[in-house]
Amino acid sequence: MAALGGVRWVTRALVAAPNPRAWRSLCTSAVAQASSRSQGEDVRVEGAFPVTMLPGDGVGPELMHAVKEVFKAASVPVEFQEHHLSEVQNMASEEKLEQVLSSMKENKVAIIGKIHTPMEYKGELASYDMRLRRKLDLFANVVHVKSLPGYKTRHNNLDLVIIREQTEGEYSSLEHESARGVIECLKIVTRTKSQRIAKFAFDYATKKGRGKVTAVHKANIMKLGDGLFLQCCEEVAELYPKIKFETMIIDNCCMQLVQNPYQFDVLVMPNLYGNIIDNLAAGLVGGAGVVPGESYSAEYAVFETGARHPFAQAVGRNIANPTAMLLSASNMLRHLNLEHHSNTIADAVKKVIKVGKVRTSHMGGYAACQDFTEAVIGALSNP
Repeated sequence: MAALGGVRWVTRALVAAPNPRAWRSLCTSAVAQASSRSQGEDVRVEGAFPVTMLPGDGVGPELMHAVKEVFKAASVPVEFQEHHLSEVQNMASEEKLEQVLSSMKENKVAIIGKIHTPMEYKGELASYDMRLRRKLDLFANVVHVKSLPGYKTRHNNLDLVIIREQTEGEYSSLEHESARGVIECLKIVTRTKSQRIAKFAFDYATKKGRGKVTAVHKANIMKLGDGLFLQCCEEVAELYPKIKFETMIIDNCCMQLVQNPYQFDVLVMPNLYGNIIDNLAAGLVGGAGVVPGESYSAEYAVFETGARHPFAQAVGRNIANPTAMLLSASNMLRHLNLEHHSNTIADAVKKVIKVGKVRTSHMGGYAACQDFTEAVIGALSNP
């Protein structure tokens, strides 16, 4: 597993925690359709990288099936260990959550689909998806919004990165009824986590050769909470004089992204804003089906779609677009230091899109999810 050791070294160089001790990031993978094998019977494959796969809800299992088919065709040395966790399919419990956590902690790498969160309150404010991210301390969500050659959208040739703190803020699950008909929902902002995500953003920009970081906030209204986040970003920015630093209020940022997204390079922001901007920016380059994403902690890395949607209305219809998940899987392979396999799969996906003969309805075509997957497999052997 020397390659994996190399990955850990690179990750330590990429992003460090606020303290001097550097951290490592690894990935986790989610799997396709429900496996008949028991979740406790993970079988080790000699020489393969073990990856946890969590298909999730909606079209997640179909997207994971596409990933497994492409990996098999490309002879990728990855062994998926599939687990299932769903609040809408009666597959969620403390026991299942612990099984998933145990697998992810052991493998350090995962690929996951969207775990749908019901709106009904059933006694627990924190969803299983949120609890999973908190228990693994997946504090940094990274979404690389990049135009795909050959696929024309309102804005073309876009290339920007959204970095979102996703362990606190409005998603802290701290709500209560202080008086009848009065609900208080607490937004938590801490100096430690604000500094950590700011440093992550600047380290990312440094590592990737990007020239500007924009901190997105609402400190003009939330003077203490967002004010602290903005202050931490400003303090960290002083440590990186070669990177241009700007600030922008969240509502203005939304407008600017629609009007002139080319002005942005790396954006860093708190939890809720990041969730909104991820989806808005994905729409600029084609929607949720084409943008990959990833989340990092000090020890683990999870690969997923950039805009998290279950697309429940497409379940079983074979119309889902596997582009985002395949590109995310490619990023996972790069994280595992499997550069050749990563490039081969990414190039095949981009070739199919550029040629334009096989596109799902999401991209204005008529091809089924399976057709697109088979086209990618065909492009693997005909670069």
